[in-house]
Amino acid sequence: MDKQKKKNNPWAWIPTLYFAEGLPYVAVMTISVIMYKRLGISNTDIALYTGWLYLPWVIKPFWSPFVDLIKTKRWWTLTMQWVMAIALACIAFSIPTPFFFQLTLAVFWVVGFTSATHDIAADGFYMHALTEHEQSLYVGIRSTFYRVATVAGQGLLVIIAGLIETGTGLESAVLEVKASPSYSNTLTLPSFDGVQLDSSKEAHFVYTTSVVKAGTIPVSKDSSDIKSQIAELTKQVKESNITNKFVPEESKAEGAGTISKGKSESSFTTWVRNTFGEKREVSTDATDNIVVVGVRLSKKPATDDSKILNITFKDGDQSIKLEQNILSPRFEFTADNWNKPAYLLFRIDHKIQNETSATFAGASGNIPFAWMVVFIVLSVFFLAVSFYHNWVLPKPNSDYASKNVTAKNIMKEFFATFESFFAKDQALVAILFMLLYRLPEAQLVKLINPFLLDPIDKGGLGLTTGQVGFVYGTIGIIGLTIGGIIGGLVAAKGGLKKWLWPMAWSMSLTCLTFIYLSYFQDHSLLTVNICVFIEQFGYGFGFTAYMLYLIYFSEGEHKTAHYAICTGFMALGMMLPGMSAGWLQDTIGYKHFFVWTIICCAATIAVCAFIKIDPNFGRKKEKN
Repeated sequence: MDKQKKKNNPWAWIPTLYFAEGLPYVAVMTISVIMYKRLGISNTDIALYTGWLYLPWVIKPFWSPFVDLIKTKRWWTLTMQWVMAIALACIAFSIPTPFFFQLTLAVFWVVGFTSATHDIAADGFYMHALTEHEQSLYVGIRSTFYRVATVAGQGLLVIIAGLIETGTGLESAVLEVKASPSYSNTLTLPSFDGVQLDSSKEAHFVYTTSVVKAGTIPVSKDSSDIKSQIAELTKQVKESNITNKFVPEESKAEGAGTISKGKSESSFTTWVRNTFGEKREVSTDATDNIVVVGVRLSKKPATDDSKILNITFKDGDQSIKLEQNILSPRFEFTADNWNKPAYLLFRIDHKIQNETSATFAGASGNIPFAWMVVFIVLSVFFLAVSFYHNWVLPKPNSDYASKNVTAKNIMKEFFATFESFFAKDQALVAILFMLLYRLPEAQLVKLINPFLLDPIDKGGLGLTTGQVGFVYGTIGIIGLTIGGIIGGLVAAKGGLKKWLWPMAWSMSLTCLTFIYLSYFQDHSLLTVNICVFIEQFGYGFGFTAYMLYLIYFSEGEHKTAHYAICTGFMALGMMLPGMSAGWLQDTIGYKHFFVWTIICCAATIAVCAFIKIDPNFGRKKEKN
């Protein structure tokens, strides 16, 4: 009896279930992009084809009724894990094929739809397997392990691929880039004149210099031509790499994805700017310095052989960045171009005040094999977790399939599911809550990083890229996680109704931290870290109420499908305000933009005033 009780303990399956829910999303949306880049697919094709892979999660509410009607949520969860194990294995074994891009892309679509279906089933199972009190108690835990899966997917798995790449093939080519305001700037293409090449040893890669020094460039009126020099040098690097066939030429429509500099703003934008915008003096822009390094092979490879070199960041200050958007850091050396220089371009953050450095490593190992291993690991994980969940997942009585399932009944129930959702008591109020509760955060989240990065004279804090990465990659995540866990604990103790208002105010008032930062422009790292921790803690704490309300509103006969519909409105509530946030900030400035987010908090508070919640929802029921 004790063994069975331990087996069905939520701690035995919630962490693994939501870790398994997060991994496929990361695999499809993030790992696929990195893999294709390492395998030589152009930026144009990566952006075009992988961008559509998000579609299954957007439209998943449309097939959620079928998950609710056919079989149990437990069956769907286990079956989707089996399918993902098979699909991920298919990706692994498609990578070495000549048509790997088409094959893997097709299977990624399968993984996407399977993962979205798994999300529907897992979220539905969570509501069936737990009491209202337990749902409140563990809501922070499920969110935490979903985030852990995100970190593990785009961190640990990519590291595994990198280690295999480095451990196979030619010796790793290490390059150190140092930056300081005291260093001089040389905006020229380097050459191998005077560089000693030892062709007696095994073939290896050689840089024009293994340690390069770069200065920072604040653009002033006296050096206004530096921007054009940087643009010209960037163009030369790209053309040289394409001409020497180190990288494939990408076909881009002229002017595609760009906005004409001479395009005048609309009269509405002008009115908003003049009426609500900041009155800030126009100051001189600043730009980042660049430094170029050449790399080549020490000896000629066989005629039918080629050596692939991938350059990646290893460690150090992330304010020194390898250009990867405009230029490719992946080079193919052959018997025809081995003795010619391939060029790397690094951008140096102009806000660097003291000497700093970053190390980059060039790996030339078996890249297809490295990514095969990554997807085999993922496949084995889902195979193992499906066996584990088959043993550990409880079988709640409420989780049952609909009876008399026929084609006619399915379609009837399909439309009845949507009809019953919109026919629920307070359906309109609930939809407004889903759309407006996160209104401030939906806009704020889009502009936090630009605000931290923009220089003081543009209204920002002038932090470097590395500093921002630390602030949000560590302190921010810690605050968000702690806020979510504490939110789940207190909601389980007092119920959602009791904690709705404190959580709503927490979601709102933490925006004040950015009003403080924008008006006082206190760019002390200690102050910024404290403010970001408070804002993220408040968001994590306040988001608990939002998630619990989605569960509460979904209760009923079709709770699984209804919850999926709720998440669709959640995505819409984040997408629409976020789309206009950049335009608004650019028009009225950071100070007034953050004030606007506080004004939007009125919508968060207002929708809370109209929703009705059972006072006992989420609380532990007293035993008689």
